[in-house]
Amino acid sequence: MTVSDGRRQTALVLLCAAVFLDSMDLSLMGVALPSIGRDLSLPESTLQWLMSGYAVAYGGFLLLGGRIADLFGRRRMFLISLGAFAAASLAGGLLSIGWLLVLTRVVKGVAAALTAPAALSLITTTFTEGPRRNRALGIYSLAGATGYSAGLIFSGLLTQVGWRLVFFLPVPIALAVLVAAPLALPRGERPSAAAGGFDGAGATAVTGGVLLLVYALTEKSWPAGIAAVVLLAAFVAIERRQRLPLIPLGVFRSGRLTAANLAALTWACATIGWQFVAVLYLQRELHYTALATGLGIVPMGLAIVVTANLAGKLINRWGLGRVAALGMLIQATGILLFLRAGATGDYVAVLLPALLIHGIGNGLSFPSLNIAAVGGLPDDQQGLASGLVTSSVQIGAGVGIAVLAAVMPLGHSALSGYRLAFLTAGAFSLLGVLIAALGLRAPAPAAEPVPAPADS
Repeated sequence: MTVSDGRRQTALVLLCAAVFLDSMDLSLMGVALPSIGRDLSLPESTLQWLMSGYAVAYGGFLLLGGRIADLFGRRRMFLISLGAFAAASLAGGLLSIGWLLVLTRVVKGVAAALTAPAALSLITTTFTEGPRRNRALGIYSLAGATGYSAGLIFSGLLTQVGWRLVFFLPVPIALAVLVAAPLALPRGERPSAAAGGFDGAGATAVTGGVLLLVYALTEKSWPAGIAAVVLLAAFVAIERRQRLPLIPLGVFRSGRLTAANLAALTWACATIGWQFVAVLYLQRELHYTALATGLGIVPMGLAIVVTANLAGKLINRWGLGRVAALGMLIQATGILLFLRAGATGDYVAVLLPALLIHGIGNGLSFPSLNIAAVGGLPDDQQGLASGLVTSSVQIGAGVGIAVLAAVMPLGHSALSGYRLAFLTAGAFSLLGVLIAALGLRAPAPAAEPVPAPADS
C-alpha cells in the first residue's frame, strides 16, 4: 500500500476524531441525566441504562468488531459503523420515550465497538512499525484520553442550554469525518479470510460472555457472572476446534501481547475507577458543580496531551517496558496523592498536583500499552489485536468502577470511604507496574512471528 505523507496524516486526524467521539460518549451523558429524568419523568433504572447501555454494548462487541474489521475490510466497517453512530446520535436527540433513548445508546455502543478496532488497525496498517507508528499510536491514544475529559466539560456546558444538545453534539463531527474519510483512508488489500467462512459459534459465545461479564460487573449480578464464565469457557473450547477461529488462541503465546492486555486492564481499573470516585468526591464532598468538576479535571487532560506527544520519543529511546512501567508508577503516585485530600480539599495545593502527576502517568502508559498490544502482529490480525486491547480497557473500567464502588461503603465515614477507594485504585496501578516491567521487558523484533492456531 502506497500512501502519500499528506494523505497519511489526514487519515490519522480522521481516525483520531472517531475515537475521540467514542471516548467522549462514555462521559458525555453523566451530567445530563437529572435533566433528562425531570423532563421525561423517567425512573432511575432507565437513567442508569442511558449510561451503562453504551458501556455494556461497547465492551461486549469489541472482540467481534476487531475480527469483523479483519475479515470484511477495515475501511468499509469504519465508514458503516460511524454512519450508524451518527444516526443513533441524531435519533436520541429527537426521541422522548425512555426505552427508545436507551436503545439509541445501545446502538451507539455497538457502533463504537466496530469503529474503534477498525480505526486502530487502519493506523497500524498505514504506518510501518517503528517510530512513525509509535507516534501515530501516541496521537490516537491522546485523542481517546482527551475525548473522555472533553465529555465531562461539554456535558456540563450543554446541559445548561438543553440536554438534547448532548445527543446532537457528535452528529456534525461524525458527518464531517464521513465526508472526508473516503478520500483519505487507504483502501488496502481486499480481505481474503472472509472467503473461508466465519466463526459464528465463537462470535456468539465470546460476545455473549463479555456482554454478560460487563453486565454482571455493572449490576453486581452473580447469575450473570456465572453465565459469563460458562460462555467464555465454551468459547475457548470452540476456538480450539475451529479451522478459522474468531480469535486464534495462538496469539496468546506472545508473552508481550498477553502482558500488554493485562496491564491495560489494570490501567483502566485504576484510572477509570479513580475518575468515577473523584467526580463523586468533588461533587458530594467538596460541593463542586458539574461544570466546575469538569473544568477542575482539565489540567489532567492537558498533562496527558503534552506527555503523550513525548511518549513516542521516550519509547524509541528507553523501550516499551520501561516507559509503560514508569507511566503506571507515576499514575499510581498521582492517584495516591488524593489521599491527602480532606473535607475541604485545597485545589491548588492538594488536588492540582495530584491531577497533573496522574495525567503525566496516563500520557506515558496508555500509548505504550497500545503499541505493545499491536506490535509485531501481521496485518491480518491487527483488528483482532486492537479489539483485544480496547476490550481489556473496557472490561477493566467495569471492574475498577465495581470494585471501588464496593470499597467506598467500608469506610467509617464518607471521607474515609473515598480514601479507601483511592488507595485501591493506586494498588491497581502498582499491579500494572509489575506486569509491564516483567512482561514488556524485551522489545519485539520488527517482524516477530505469531504462532499459528493449534489446529491449523
